Amino acid sequence: MSNPEDTVVVDARRLLCPMPVIRVQNAVKKLPPGARVEAICTDPGALSDIPAWVRINGHKIITIVSRADEHIITLEVGEK
Repeated sequence: MSNPEDTVVVDARRLLCPMPVIRVQNAVKKLPPGARVEAICTDPGALSDIPAWVRINGHKIITIVSRADEHIITLEVGEK
């Protein structure tokens, strides 16, 4: 699942902590290692919360892009 069209998109716009992390966690639970998740967030706290959760749980941040009031965090699912 390394093609962009296979990326699972998590819309966490207008959600505040801890909901963006919970939405990402729920998406990751359903995916195999190597799958990608793109979280779209408006809460600036997600810029630190999601990467911290990713690191603790053995996944990998691919990119973090901020534009206007949105933050897009792409991660790769690690081994379970």
